[in-house]
Amino acid sequence: MSNSEKNAPVRRRALVPKEQCPMAQTAELIGDKWSLLILREAFYGVVRYDDMLQDLGASRSTLTDRLNDLIRHDIMERRPYQEPGERQRQYYALTARGQALAPIFIAMTKWGEDYLLRGNAPVQVVDQESGEEVYLGIQDKRGRSVDLSQLTLVKRS
Repeated sequence: MSNSEKNAPVRRRALVPKEQCPMAQTAELIGDKWSLLILREAFYGVVRYDDMLQDLGASRSTLTDRLNDLIRHDIMERRPYQEPGERQRQYYALTARGQALAPIFIAMTKWGEDYLLRGNAPVQVVDQESGEEVYLGIQDKRGRSVDLSQLTLVKRS
């Protein structure tokens, strides 16, 4: 974005207070390490508590607290399941609000490939029908691609 270029004027304050900024509100809701990792698990299809606990290495209290926060904000929900011969249990599924976070995780994966792995991640996101890899992009309201260098933030009037 042009606000980060070397020639950009030094801004002393954000355009809006964080209480009015959806980016800040989203970061406060899901931006801690454990919430992001739990959501990653859910996007990977790991939805049972014990499996998440084993994958993440979080403490039980941390995992429980973060799952409860995600449930309270309608990002995840508990759903019943029962394996043959076992008692009924709960698994954790993404709600529509949770699934709508997918572009954020796709963008994080791409950033990680480019700047951390410096190569392809071991997984990729593909269209179920075609099997083709999907990509995120920035478009204007007419559907034309816009380069990141052409973006700037302006306050709505």
